Amino acid sequence: MDLGRIRDIGVAAAARAGEILLNYWGRSHTVEKKGAIDLVTEADLASENAILQLIRAVYPDHTILAEESGVTPGTDAYEWIIDPLDGTTNYAHHLPEFSLSIAFAFEGDIVFGVVLNPVTRELFCGTRGQGATLNGLPIRVSSTKILGESLLVTGFPYDLKSVIRPLICRFERCLMAARGVRRLGSAALDLCYVACGRFDGFWEQNLAPWDTAAGMVIAREAGATISDFSNGPYSIEKKEILATNGLIHQEIKALLTLS
Repeated sequence: MDLGRIRDIGVAAAARAGEILLNYWGRSHTVEKKGAIDLVTEADLASENAILQLIRAVYPDHTILAEESGVTPGTDAYEWIIDPLDGTTNYAHHLPEFSLSIAFAFEGDIVFGVVLNPVTRELFCGTRGQGATLNGLPIRVSSTKILGESLLVTGFPYDLKSVIRPLICRFERCLMAARGVRRLGSAALDLCYVACGRFDGFWEQNLAPWDTAAGMVIAREAGATISDFSNGPYSIEKKEILATNGLIHQEIKALLTLS
């Protein structure tokens, strides 16, 4: 496996899809609902189609898991995991806090991820064992050691009504303990912002694999500690994720643990 080639294709696919998202940006959109508040636009579909076409042209035998089209079967050892537009609600409301993310897994382990915000032109990349970058420059998690001086970020799941009580309880605990808590609307960017030190920690529940696959490897390569809410090992199939600079991980884990 040529990981450098994988990275080049991933970045090229992100760049192509990013231009498509920008072409649709600011226009009125055809918005459909996958759930009560889970949206999809023509931009999601066009972005995903561009990514799939490029990857299939180079790696026709690779498995692909994409948010809108599902699984394209291929060789089990090689899998691409794609979110063509993370933050569709923001996008549909003309808020520039959205991204696209592309990850690559080898034998079940995610070894590369790229996340792009087309509006800010911030390109985050992470390759296992090679570190993480923002627009080609190395990034690292923050050095904040005191929870009361930390800035945290979280997200709310689409099915929030079914988990509203524990959701609000965890939010309140973290809000009271930290300097502040933000809610931006793109889990992929949240993880990248932890990776580059803008946030000291991130937690969310009920995410899909494509929401965290790329951001997870970027954050880990930047030095982040990532687990579930119980401090168990995190995988993209899990429904809980906690990512921090490592220095405040145990304190946030305690806040998220409900008796």
